[in-house]
Amino acid sequence: MNPIPTIAPGWPAPARVRALFTTRAGGVSTGRWGDAGHAGGLNLGARCGDEPERVARNRQLLAAQVGRPIRWLEQVHGAKAVEAAAAAGDGDPAAAPAIADAQATRDRGVALGVLVADCLPVLFADRAGDMVAVAHAGWRGLAAGVLENTIALMRSRGSGTDLIAWLGPCIGPTAFEVGDEVRAAFRSQDPRAAAHFRQGARPGKWWADLQGLAVQRLQGMGVAAIHRSNACTVSDSNRFWSYRRDGACGRMAGVIWLQD
Repeated sequence: MNPIPTIAPGWPAPARVRALFTTRAGGVSTGRWGDAGHAGGLNLGARCGDEPERVARNRQLLAAQVGRPIRWLEQVHGAKAVEAAAAAGDGDPAAAPAIADAQATRDRGVALGVLVADCLPVLFADRAGDMVAVAHAGWRGLAAGVLENTIALMRSRGSGTDLIAWLGPCIGPTAFEVGDEVRAAFRSQDPRAAAHFRQGARPGKWWADLQGLAVQRLQGMGVAAIHRSNACTVSDSNRFWSYRRDGACGRMAGVIWLQD
C-alpha cells in the first residue's frame, strides 16, 4: 500500500522526537469508517462499530509506518497518566491496554497513541529529547487535570521543567456548544477560564474553545512553548471524523515516539 497520509506537528521538537496525527484516509475500513464514505478509511478505534479485523489491520499498517509497536490506551475521559514501556505487552492483541487517558515514556522501543474524534490530542516532549508523552483531553479530562497529571508524571521521571506541547486537531470554538455545567466546571477552578466561553444562541448554552482552555492549563503548569494546529475536526469532513457531526464514526490518532 501507499504510505499513510499523516499530519506532521508544527513544533520545534528535538530531532529524535517523531510525531504524527492521522486523518481518515490510508487504511482498509469502509462505509462510515471509510475515507469520506469510500473504502480506504484508517479507522483506529476498536469500539466504534467497525469490523475488528479492519481496525487491527489499520493499526498494523500504522505501526509498520512508525517502525515500532504503538501502545494504545483504554480511554475513559479521565485524568490518569501512566508510564509506558515496550516490555509491557505492546503489539500483542491479547494484551489489555492500560485504563488511562495519557501516557509517557523514555523507551525508544514503543510509540504512544491516543484516539480522538473531536477531543483534543496533546503531544509533549522535553527539550532534551529524552521523554515524550501524549494525552487525550476532552472537556471532562481537561477539567479533571489530565494535562497537569501528564506533566507531573514527566517531571517525576526527570524530564525537567522545559517542556514543549503541540495541540492537534479537535472540535473548534465555533462548533463546540456546551451547557452551563461545563463552563461552571472550569470557572470553579479558575475564573479566568470564562474568557474561553462565548454566549450561545440559547440560554444556558456556550461556545467553548477547547484549545484555549488547554493553553490556559498548560501555562498554569509552566509550559511556555505551546504550538497549536488550529484545525477543526467538525468543519473538515474530508480529512477528519467528528463524533459531534457524524455520531457513529471512526477515530484518528495522535502518535509520538523517540527515534533511535
